[in-house]
Amino acid sequence: MKDRLLPVLSNQKMNAYLKEIADTCGIDKNLTFHIARHTFATTVTLNNDIPIETVSKMLGHTNLRTTQHYAKILDLKVSKDMMTLKKNYQKNPRIVNSTQLHFL
Repeated sequence: MKDRLLPVLSNQKMNAYLKEIADTCGIDKNLTFHIARHTFATTVTLNNDIPIETVSKMLGHTNLRTTQHYAKILDLKVSKDMMTLKKNYQKNPRIVNSTQLHFL
């Protein structure tokens, strides 16, 4: 075991641990390792402004495209990022010219 909370021997064993945790916590959902990774990637990291490059490293992906496919970026995140861009532009209009932001 290297720096792991639970000893993980296989995907099947990890899913058994997640089922046991769900039962103990009264969670009426089928938790799997795949769902846990997806939830971590989207809800825990991307929705909390962690850059996708960092998420990719956390998940052990060697190709960013894998992360982009695995951890879909939600419309809410895109909207939030566009608002950040608009605020940054309003503070410093020189970052881009006005024709590049005509859609804002």
